[in-house]
Amino acid sequence: MKLFEDKFELFFNDLTLHQFKEECLSKSLKALQVKNGNIPKWNESIDELESYSKGELGLNEPYISIQDIGSSSENIELSLRKLLPWRKGPFLLNDLVLESEWLGDLKWQRLNKKIRPLKNKRVLDIGAGNGYFSLRMALEGAKKVLGIEPFMLFNYQFAAIETLSKNTSNTILLPLRLEELPSMPVFESVFSMGVLYHQRDHMKHLLMLKKMMATDSELILETLIVDGPRDFTIEPEGRYANMRNVYCLPSTDTLKSWLIDAGFNDIKLIDVTQTSTHEQSKTSWIGYNPASLEDFLDPSDSNLTVEGYPAPKRAIFICGN
Repeated sequence: MKLFEDKFELFFNDLTLHQFKEECLSKSLKALQVKNGNIPKWNESIDELESYSKGELGLNEPYISIQDIGSSSENIELSLRKLLPWRKGPFLLNDLVLESEWLGDLKWQRLNKKIRPLKNKRVLDIGAGNGYFSLRMALEGAKKVLGIEPFMLFNYQFAAIETLSKNTSNTILLPLRLEELPSMPVFESVFSMGVLYHQRDHMKHLLMLKKMMATDSELILETLIVDGPRDFTIEPEGRYANMRNVYCLPSTDTLKSWLIDAGFNDIKLIDVTQTSTHEQSKTSWIGYNPASLEDFLDPSDSNLTVEGYPAPKRAIFICGN
């Protein structure tokens, strides 16, 4: 199974991107050498999907939709359930509704009308998961969308969606972390959504984002925050809302100061929303022992996590370089 190799040459045929092709390819191929006992099952899923004629990719909000796939919904579902859990979505495949854990359309609507138009832009989507938002960016008319996601299952999920669709040639997902990419200051829009709080060194992440940005480009940063004054942060001990590796939750004023220190300008806070159990919820597509946000909140106070921290609240900042 080739996750991205067949379309690599086509995606990097852009003169601006071509100079980074070989380094991105070699690092991506190296990342594929990871050992995982699920890979045979995941390959089987993609092989099954490849036997069906491709459908048309489009948008049927809140779903990314692929219609006229040459197979029954029952067969498509059997193949896609080999790739559980599906975190990002949702998707509509013929008449099969794939209800992911996250209702990604809600996040997209919070930012879509407030960012610069993506039409004909080169876009970088960091921590792209299974590519739901990368595909939303492409459907907005982006010239090229490069998604990066080190978690291998999510790369297979993107491959599954891509396998079912005719028109994804301007979108690619590579199994890389941001620090593995060469410095590529060519992207007019850079998205880092749900990534910053997983970084041990938040300033290093922000500076690496800046190195990916072309002149007069835009950063869209979405991350967990907490209420509080400037310089206020929470550093969770152990888990936060059952998540591992959550290192630092800043107040919005603290995060703005970080962005200033990193050299960003024209910084705008465009949204703050506490995550609801409507936006993040249990579905049959997240596994056989599903748990989601409702299980990670204090049963006696939904404004607290089970660990006693403030419940998840997310902010979206837009800024220039």
